[in-house]
Amino acid sequence: MGQTKLLRIEDFKNPNFKELVENKNKLVHTFGALAELGHEVASRSNFQETIRTSLHLVLGSLGIMRGGVARYSRFEHELNMLAVRGLGDFFPLSLELCYEDERQFLTNGLHPIEISQASVLPFFQVYDRTFENTKLELFVPLVISDEAVGALFLGEKASGEPYTNYDREVICAMGRHIGSAIAQRNLLSEIERRSDENRKLYDDLKMTYADTVKAFAAAIDCKDKYTEGHSVRVGKYSEIIGNELGWDADKIEGAAVAGYLHDVGKLTVERKIINAPYRINAKESAELNKHPAVGFEILSPIHHPYTDVPLAAKYHHERLDGHGYPDGLYDRQIPYIAKVVNLADSFDAMTTDRPYRRRRPAADVFDDLQRNAGKQFAPEIVAAFFRGILKELNGEVKDKKFRKLLGREYMEADGLAVSLRTSLNSMTPTSSLTRIKAA
Repeated sequence: MGQTKLLRIEDFKNPNFKELVENKNKLVHTFGALAELGHEVASRSNFQETIRTSLHLVLGSLGIMRGGVARYSRFEHELNMLAVRGLGDFFPLSLELCYEDERQFLTNGLHPIEISQASVLPFFQVYDRTFENTKLELFVPLVISDEAVGALFLGEKASGEPYTNYDREVICAMGRHIGSAIAQRNLLSEIERRSDENRKLYDDLKMTYADTVKAFAAAIDCKDKYTEGHSVRVGKYSEIIGNELGWDADKIEGAAVAGYLHDVGKLTVERKIINAPYRINAKESAELNKHPAVGFEILSPIHHPYTDVPLAAKYHHERLDGHGYPDGLYDRQIPYIAKVVNLADSFDAMTTDRPYRRRRPAADVFDDLQRNAGKQFAPEIVAAFFRGILKELNGEVKDKKFRKLLGREYMEADGLAVSLRTSLNSMTPTSSLTRIKAA
């Protein structure tokens, strides 16, 4: 094993000993500053605070009086100051660059430039008075992966000594950390910008899709002068049901779209059948009953954001007891979105005037839905719909959707809330949500 060499009295008399100790201490101090700077850049989430702390570490480690860190903007062709220390109130926050400046800085790379020796470049000619007044000595382009990201401005050392090669190496090492932090921030900003652009594009596409759906709904309803607005109302009722069932925003919007487009197949049905001022006969009824299958054929080739929309068009006349059409599906065979639209569609049919009958009183409608829960309608969907109406009647919601769709007088009939609670409590409970205590 080797033995530790002991210092002798003669070593202390060596003229180079003091310099060796000083260099060792300086090396330890610098290494500590570099480690601290690396940790600062890697751990902090606040970019501005990272840059300010990094500048203080650079200045403190080498005993530099003043300085600053700037970020390069390739769009504005300028250096924007991020952090300054000791440069005074009149130091510019932005410094313009010309093409030749940018080219030379990129060519120079991450190496200190003596400002007093760089008057050949336009940048130092334009700002020579500013740099002289603030006693700046070094300018360090921050070049990371062959890309200029910013710059370091450094003043004189507190000792008055010139910068050594060792100092310059330390500055480059620290500058690489700071440049990496700026490059990382630029990358994140670019990702955020593209994310915002994509989000805006997505929102625009959704709006275009929504407008197209509403236009389709208007076209469907225009064919039937007696049920104008029917598709829009079914869409809104379906949306209310989805909300009361606790669905997320996208699923609720899908329910609304399914409601808007559920009758798209009627576009192929003769107008005289749709507008018949009487109860249509069996032959006409068979023709009308084709519209769900036709609607499915129309919607299936379209790539909807909500995949269940064509299924709602095809199966919204199916019943839980298997007595619906077109396929006579039973209970769980029916897509859930179709069950939602079925209730919304039936409710609107009962609460609007038709050529052969007037709309039914609200109390009668509630009673009908309650009696047919478990036969035609899914009980939990009826209960959810009733809850939505009851919340509005009790003043628990600000948006009076049902009043807008049904009319104020219809929704303010005497005893309506009591009638609705009675219907709710008369339902065969399928969950704890179907029971509402009477007031």
